[in-house]
Amino acid sequence: MRSTIQSAFACALVLAAGSAFSQQANDFSDVEVTAHQVAGNVYYLAGRGGNIGVVINADAVLLIDTQFAPLTERIVATVKSLSDADIRLVINTHVHPDHTGGNENLRGMGVPVMAHDNVRARMSKGLNGGDPAAMYALPAVTFADETKLYFGGQEVRVFKVPAAHTDGDSFIYIEDVDVMHVGDVFRTTGYPVIDAGNGGTAQGTLDALQLILDMAGPNTQIIPGHGEVSSVADVREFRSMIAEVTQRVTSLIEQGMSLEQVAAAAPTADLDERWGSPDRFLTGLYQSLTEAGR
Repeated sequence: MRSTIQSAFACALVLAAGSAFSQQANDFSDVEVTAHQVAGNVYYLAGRGGNIGVVINADAVLLIDTQFAPLTERIVATVKSLSDADIRLVINTHVHPDHTGGNENLRGMGVPVMAHDNVRARMSKGLNGGDPAAMYALPAVTFADETKLYFGGQEVRVFKVPAAHTDGDSFIYIEDVDVMHVGDVFRTTGYPVIDAGNGGTAQGTLDALQLILDMAGPNTQIIPGHGEVSSVADVREFRSMIAEVTQRVTSLIEQGMSLEQVAAAAPTADLDERWGSPDRFLTGLYQSLTEAGR
């Protein structure tokens, strides 16, 4: 009986965490979409939802993620303030609607959307058991492991990483300007979110962050899913924190603690001032670690 109650509690928290991706404030009227140059012809757009990467050349614009559907007109207008070229392609870093919500609008404008196979598969089934995405919102082009785009003479590398935030996470690296967009695997706004309900894992998060550290040089500019453009040192700090918390929570699980008991033990108490509320992180971390141990 106790394990059943614990499982139900964990499931409820995971569903609550997942719903946060789709139940953010519905009033978008006061959202301003702003452009920020990263390096050379690469920018990111901040509004509500995940950071949108923008790669511009003389003839075309590439977008990385699309935020929420009500913002599409403002996103397009902001891109137009940077370039007269048309948006020719969208790449999704992962499945969540704060990164894919504008897909349908942009596809309606004739812009193809590309993502990892798992992104399309999960959107087709419905995020966290919700309603499946409209067919026109789904990525029209998918890949299994890695693909390369030659965009205005620049090589844009798009590749799958270990299941981290979700099981469809991809990084996009623009080598000529040494910029990498890493989606929600890395963020500067708080603890990571491990969406175990959509295939995210603790070990994959550590592995994917290590991949950034292995690939990036001292001058690489890293666009996070949420927050400000960062350096290798920022990613290293983030990964070290996750590794430490993972070790602490693993020890508590080995003592037979439930999710409620782990949360009550406050394993992140000395870190919360820096990283904020740990609730979603601990929920996903606990589920990932207990599932891995089965």
